Amino acid sequence: MSDRFAKLVDELLSVGTDTLVPREELMAKLESSEKTGVPLRIKLGIDPSAPYLTLGHSVPLRKMRQFQDLGHTGVLIVGDFTRRIGDPSGRASTRALMSEVEIKRNIETYQEQAFKILDPERTEVRYNSEWLSVLRLEDIITLTSKYTVARMLERDDFSKRYAQGRPISVLEFLYPLTQAYDSVAIKADVELGGADQLFNLLVGRDIQREYGQEPQVVLTVPLLIGIDGERAMSQTTGNYVGISEAPKEMYGKILSIPDGVTGSYYMYLTDSDVPDDLESAPRDAKRMLARQLVKMYHSEEEARAAEEEFDRIHIRHERPTDVPQVSLDRALLKEDGSIWVIDLLAASGLLSSRGEAKRLIQQGGVKINDERVTSPDVDIPFVPPMLLQVGKRSFVELV
Repeated sequence: MSDRFAKLVDELLSVGTDTLVPREELMAKLESSEKTGVPLRIKLGIDPSAPYLTLGHSVPLRKMRQFQDLGHTGVLIVGDFTRRIGDPSGRASTRALMSEVEIKRNIETYQEQAFKILDPERTEVRYNSEWLSVLRLEDIITLTSKYTVARMLERDDFSKRYAQGRPISVLEFLYPLTQAYDSVAIKADVELGGADQLFNLLVGRDIQREYGQEPQVVLTVPLLIGIDGERAMSQTTGNYVGISEAPKEMYGKILSIPDGVTGSYYMYLTDSDVPDDLESAPRDAKRMLARQLVKMYHSEEEARAAEEEFDRIHIRHERPTDVPQVSLDRALLKEDGSIWVIDLLAASGLLSSRGEAKRLIQQGGVKINDERVTSPDVDIPFVPPMLLQVGKRSFVELV
C-alpha cells in the first residue's frame, strides 16, 4: 500500500467513524481494489421521508465522498420502495406509511442536493423500487426464509417492544430484509449508515452470504445532534439545518446551536480542526462555523452576505434588507382600524395555524415594528407599513 493511499485510508477511518465491522475485511478489500484497479461499491441508503437532505445526512455523504476520493464508486439508494414499509429503527410503535405521491414529491431534488457533496462522476443514483417492486411472492418467501425471528428480536427496539407487549407487525420485519436485499441487488462491498442503522446493515452481511455474495463491510457514522442540542437531527422534530436551505437561514440556525455541540459540528461537517478557543470564545467559533458551512453549500459571497444580514438584524437591530410584502385584506379590520393580533399573524402567511400563533406570542416569539407582542388577546392598530417578525429569522411587511 502506497504512503499516499495509506494516509487517505487513515483519514477515512480516523474521523467520523462510529463502528467498523470488520476492519480487517475492509483493509483487504481496499488493498485488492488498489491492485486490480476495480473500484469498490460503497452503498448508502436515503429514506425519502422529507424533501430536504440535512446536515445530518451530510455525515455519511461526506464519508462516501472520502471513498470516492480513493477511486471507489458511491451507490446512493433512494428508498422509494422501502419507505412504503417504514423504518422502525428506534421507534416505540409502528411507523406510519407514506403514499407514493408523498414519496415522489420528497425525492424530486435529492440528487441535486446530494451532489453538493458527492462526485457525480463516481456516483450511481438508484431507486430500490427497481428490484423490490418486481419481486414475486415466491421471491419474498425465499428472502424471509433466510433469517429467523429469534435473530430479528435481537434488535434492541424490537426486543424492548416485545418485552413490553407492544405490537410489532410482520411488515416491520420486512424492512431490514428488504434493505439487506438492496445490498444483494447492487453487490455492495461496503455499506454506510448512521449509528442507529447498525443492526440493519449487519443483516445485509448475512443475506449477502445467503445469496452467495462476499459480505459487505459495515461502517456507521455518529448521529449528528440537532440544533436543539438534545436529539438527533431530524426534519420530523424540526431541529435540522437543510443542505439546500437559504444562506441566511442556514447561517442563523448554526448561530443558534448550543455551545456544547459546536465541536462535533466542526468534526463531522467540515474539514477544519476544532478551534483552540472554542471554550473561551464559543460565539466566534460558531460564527466561523456558520460562514464555512454557508460557503460550502452556497458561496463565499453568500456567506458574507448572510453574516452581514445576521449582524444587521440581531446585533445592530436594524431592518432586514429584503422583506417580502403581504397585502392585508381591509375586511379583517375592525371599525376603529385595528385588527386582532391572531388575525394579523394568520394573514401574514408565516404561521400554519392560529394555535401556533398563540403559542409563539406566549413564548415571546412575535414582534411588530420591533416591539414584542406580549398577549394573544390584543387588537393592533393597523398603520401600514408594519414590520412583522416571527421567531428569529422570519419577517414580512404588511401593507
